[in-house]
Amino acid sequence: MALKWFKRKKKTDKAPKETLEQDLTPEQVEEKALGADETVESAQETLSPQAPKQRFFARLRNRLSKTRKAFTSRLDNLLLGKKEIDEKLLEELEELLITSDVGVQTTIALIEKVRQKVDRKELSDPGELKVALQNEMLALLKAPLKPVHMPHTKPHVLMVVGVNGVGKTTTIGKLSARYIEQGQRVLLVAGDTFRAAAVEQLEIWGERVGAEVILHKGTADPSAVVFDGMHAAISRGVDVVIIDTAGRLHTKVNLMEQLKKVRRTVARQIPDAPHEILLVLDATTGQNAISQAQLFHEALKITGIVLTKLDGTAKGGIVVSISHDLKLPIQYIGLGEKADDLQDFDADAFVKALF
Repeated sequence: MALKWFKRKKKTDKAPKETLEQDLTPEQVEEKALGADETVESAQETLSPQAPKQRFFARLRNRLSKTRKAFTSRLDNLLLGKKEIDEKLLEELEELLITSDVGVQTTIALIEKVRQKVDRKELSDPGELKVALQNEMLALLKAPLKPVHMPHTKPHVLMVVGVNGVGKTTTIGKLSARYIEQGQRVLLVAGDTFRAAAVEQLEIWGERVGAEVILHKGTADPSAVVFDGMHAAISRGVDVVIIDTAGRLHTKVNLMEQLKKVRRTVARQIPDAPHEILLVLDATTGQNAISQAQLFHEALKITGIVLTKLDGTAKGGIVVSISHDLKLPIQYIGLGEKADDLQDFDADAFVKALF
């Protein structure tokens, strides 16, 4: 009898495992599906203190595979068999850069830098052209980078803007998770009252990461929600406030005026706020992202860019174009759907992964 009981008991013990398997979150299921490479990276992380950085680079390189195949392989084919750097080669390189969404102005600047090196006899071998281009891209990406300084008094206020569909609310959720992981108390303000699902989506993220949420039911005036949010942030002594905003088409003048009103509402209660105005751009939209950024920057004085869906485009040259054309720092890049897929932008790692 004891043996039979043991067998039944053993069989029963397996049931919780099956239940747990079914109760996995989408993120856990996705992690399991990543396979052996992800498992190896996790193992490396436990073995080496530098492994998290190596793991991030491996993920970045993997997520940029579409861009690298489209750009670097074409560049290799262009340079294959070339004996000298002549005007024809530079013209072909110019075409390659433009079609990779590097942008006309940025491409002209890069080609001019290369041409100057050739004229000064600093560059003559086509085999060295790739390294020269890599260094010039890195210089353009590093030029506008600025450190973010937290204010001396709480709270640190971030206003997040961008057109609908770029991943704005999801980015706010991921930013919240980062701050909370650092031990900060975060308050989210649901200022996007025009889009039906935006408030509910922000509520879900708040519950998920452990952030407080200020919201009004129905299509309330965004400025009224933000006013209540700032009052709550001050009275509750929170560390970080992140404001979601409306994202209707950037060509609508009334949207920009509404965003200006929200910014003024924040400044009336906290004079030096918002301390950051982050613009979320979808990398897959290519050069259209530049025109969006120009209009938002003219209206609001953007302090930094969050570039999402970089893993879904073959034209990652938009990163260099944004940095050079707008003279704005890219602060974060989105490489997927998981909370930790929002990463600080690292120019060195990006260029290394691209090439």
